[in-house]
Amino acid sequence: MESSRRIIAHFDLDAFFVSVECLNDPSLKGKPLIVGGHSERGVVAACSYEARKFGIHSAMPMKTAMRLCPHATVVGGTRGEYSKYSRWVTDIISSKAPLFEKSSIDEFYLDLTGMDTYFKPLQWTIDLREEIMKQTKLPISFGMASNKMVAKIATDEAKPNGYLHIPAGFEKEFLAPLKVGKIPGVGEHTCEVLKEMGIETINDINNTSIALLEKRLGKYGIELWNKSNGVHYGEVVPYHESKSISTENTFHENTTDMVFLMSELVRMTERVAYELRCDNKTAGCIAVKIRYPDFETTSRQTSIPYTFYDDELIMKAKELFHKLYRKGEPIRLLGVRLSELTDEAIQTNLFEDTERKTELYKAIDDVKGRFGKDSITKATGI
Repeated sequence: MESSRRIIAHFDLDAFFVSVECLNDPSLKGKPLIVGGHSERGVVAACSYEARKFGIHSAMPMKTAMRLCPHATVVGGTRGEYSKYSRWVTDIISSKAPLFEKSSIDEFYLDLTGMDTYFKPLQWTIDLREEIMKQTKLPISFGMASNKMVAKIATDEAKPNGYLHIPAGFEKEFLAPLKVGKIPGVGEHTCEVLKEMGIETINDINNTSIALLEKRLGKYGIELWNKSNGVHYGEVVPYHESKSISTENTFHENTTDMVFLMSELVRMTERVAYELRCDNKTAGCIAVKIRYPDFETTSRQTSIPYTFYDDELIMKAKELFHKLYRKGEPIRLLGVRLSELTDEAIQTNLFEDTERKTELYKAIDDVKGRFGKDSITKATGI
């Protein structure tokens, strides 16, 4: 008889950005290391465990971080390398796991429900972790539990570079002594409200009446009480690389006008990039499609460092077009497609070289949101 008990594993690549930097430069290993922007406007994208001892954490202003640890080594980060390692791990998991969700560049949820009929899920997951570490040389932690929330918290408790299994029925016992801030989604403001109520541990939440929590926190109070009891119903959303955003245009007349074609390519790439940012996603692959008057259709794609910026995507789209286009032949249809979409915008945006650019695109997107997708476009797209 097949088991209906949910079995969820959460994988987290420990200090992912830092680990990749140390692989590329072994001399950085074991040192207080900060990945992020060098300027006063820069922020910390990631930091090593040695740096965390000084109170440094991600999203902290670089100026503050350097005051806390002036002898730390700062590196700017290379998004292309992070994308490469993320894809590597994704490929390994994809080849083994029956169902998985890539929730960010360095986090994965695996749904192993039913596997206990044929395998020992814990040992299977341990073996998968060892295979990832052996191939990529990256440290990785995992937690296993009956739901996503408890699995994620277990992963955090297993760090660095360890694993923790919470058997079904022991969720409440595991959570009880932990601080309320360990619950995903509980931020500083909620922690302050709970502290005012005399609540500091998850067990304290569990021992507080639902009515009181609802009075102070609204509907979230009920959700928080359920979480304190280890109850969570979030599903593992299957990861599909085929998920994409695309647009194409069939011209009224076949054309060889390169100025017009480049203008259309820019306009279409801007459009899909805007949709990408609206979904708070980044793309790891871009493709260009060309159809000729005889209806012969060709396309070409390339992997890229995860991004949602127009300028980076437009550059790649133009490169693909020129590699694909049969010079001198009229074109009937032109299309652009972005795929390998992930929720990696936050990590990408933390680096100094993208900070000002992100602010610029946010302003542009605000205008597009008010007046339409095509209300602002690059001069080459007009």
